[in-house]
Amino acid sequence: MTLVTEHVTGPKAAPRAPHPLRAEWVRGFAPWAGAAVLLTLGVTLWAKADQWQGGWSETAGQVHSAMLITLPLAVAAGCWQGGRERRRRTEELWGTTVRPPLARLLTAALPVAVWVAAGYLLAVALAHLATWPYAQGDRPHLALLPGDTVAMAAGALTGHVVGRAVPTRLAAPLLAMAGYVGLGMVTVDDSAPGRVLSPTVPPFAGGLPVWWQPWAMAVWTGGLAVAAALAYAARRRVTALLPLAAALAAGTLLAQTGNGLWHADPIARRQVCDTSTTPAVCVNARYAGMLPQVSDALSGVTEKLHGVRNLPVRWADHGGAPRADEARLPGITPLGWSAVRGRLTGPEQFAWEAVAALEGYDCPERAPTARERRADDAVEYYLAPTSARKAFDEDDARGDAARRADLRERRAARARLAGMDERTRREWLSAYFAARADCDAEGVPAL
Repeated sequence: MTLVTEHVTGPKAAPRAPHPLRAEWVRGFAPWAGAAVLLTLGVTLWAKADQWQGGWSETAGQVHSAMLITLPLAVAAGCWQGGRERRRRTEELWGTTVRPPLARLLTAALPVAVWVAAGYLLAVALAHLATWPYAQGDRPHLALLPGDTVAMAAGALTGHVVGRAVPTRLAAPLLAMAGYVGLGMVTVDDSAPGRVLSPTVPPFAGGLPVWWQPWAMAVWTGGLAVAAALAYAARRRVTALLPLAAALAAGTLLAQTGNGLWHADPIARRQVCDTSTTPAVCVNARYAGMLPQVSDALSGVTEKLHGVRNLPVRWADHGGAPRADEARLPGITPLGWSAVRGRLTGPEQFAWEAVAALEGYDCPERAPTARERRADDAVEYYLAPTSARKAFDEDDARGDAARRADLRERRAARARLAGMDERTRREWLSAYFAARADCDAEGVPAL
């Protein structure tokens, strides 16, 4: 006889129900708002990649300037979320719940605020990853990031309050347009009152913020947003005075400090030099990695200047006016012109501009004489001939009689300079640069 035993188990456990707030965070409007910020900022940065991809300072400036677009978008997203219950006609139903008004507001507002801030941070991270392979010096500039991130979240929260208070579907687009126009006017107008209170204003003269500026900006924007939410939905609206007081204190500090909020970047004052040539070649330390290709672009010029006297000591790239013994290095910045993604776009043109900088590098503006024009043209053609100059010559050859005659004189001067023996040419060039350094038009040797 076989005994059969039966294992008796209790009822099967029911699956755990998802938290009611989960839908707000992962399946509602909030993730789409974050994706919209990410996509908008990504497209904006991609369209101007040549102007920032390759410089840490330019990358930081570009993502900060893009706040002019992403901040109104965040405000509009919050405003649209704030009007959701009105559009669904569920306001009365929500009013019957046991949750207090402030809890209901934050339940719907915080996911959008967090997601738009996360979308902005992700776009910034991707931009810095795109810059990293091409950066030539310096370091990532992240000082403005705390203030910008809080401003994005604060914009969404403020927009949510407006969306609940203003009974119209047009509130979101109108608020976005008003924000874009208002921020744009403050950003471009240096004399606008309270300009330093705008989170979209770029650093003055490309400098860096003082260490506390981003945190003061975060308190300013975040405090106003929290005060608006408390004033609208808190049971004790007097509690809104605390964040409002913090915001006003931070705003006062920002406004009173003014231009003192920014200071020069120390690395921008330093240069990295190649002293193996005459003149020496110096680039700004922010682009130290470009020194080899800059030296290579100027190698043809420096080889021909070997043994020539009365030259500037160096080509300098420190942003200010060149000193008495310097000539200005052709601009590596703004990126997108002479340099893109850490590479010179036109070494031939760069060399020609460097030669032009050697001519009268400290002279007041005046009309050059005919002798100076012929000498300058011959020197430039000898030291740094360009395809553009040859194209201009071809145009002059097809021009009227005066242009053809002038071209013949220029070509004759070039031929005389090129036909000199090495010693005679060095002496002529030494006399030429001495006269140009003294701004002496009559002292320029004839050709």
